[in-house]
Amino acid sequence: MQQTLITLYTRNRCPLCDKAKAVLLELQEEWDFVLEEVDIEGNDELTERYGLMIPVVHFNGEEIAYGVVNKFDISNRLQEKKETKRLK
Repeated sequence: MQQTLITLYTRNRCPLCDKAKAVLLELQEEWDFVLEEVDIEGNDELTERYGLMIPVVHFNGEEIAYGVVNKFDISNRLQEKKETKRLK
């Protein structure tokens, strides 16, 4: 069974990024997923893609949130994935 991967695209000196990370760490206490943090400042392509949107959250490679990250939206995604697994 493949583990859920949540990727947080972030950069230094970003208060919204800090808040998003705190939300994801809080969710990680309730849900089983791997949290990967990617600093976009070292990558021109990522800076061009996400520079004005950060923080950006990907759920198994799919962009699901940016800017103000909502804990309940991500929790709902995790619940949907759990229910989908159970139905298989």
